[in-house]
Amino acid sequence: MQDMLTHLEKLRTDAAECALIRDLATDIKKRELFTRLAEHLAALAAEVEKAIAAAGKDGEAV
Repeated sequence: MQDMLTHLEKLRTDAAECALIRDLATDIKKRELFTRLAEHLAALAAEVEKAIAAAGKDGEAV
């Protein structure tokens, strides 16, 4: 379970960093790229959260 929590935190951190880079970028293509990256990483984090929650309900060790 701890490894999934570690990966979840990493995904959240990476998504926040991409959003920060997006906000600082002056090139529109870079903004679009980092917007997509931030959204994708946030979606992955949500999937990991669901897996953790499901494992918790089932009493499994993830």
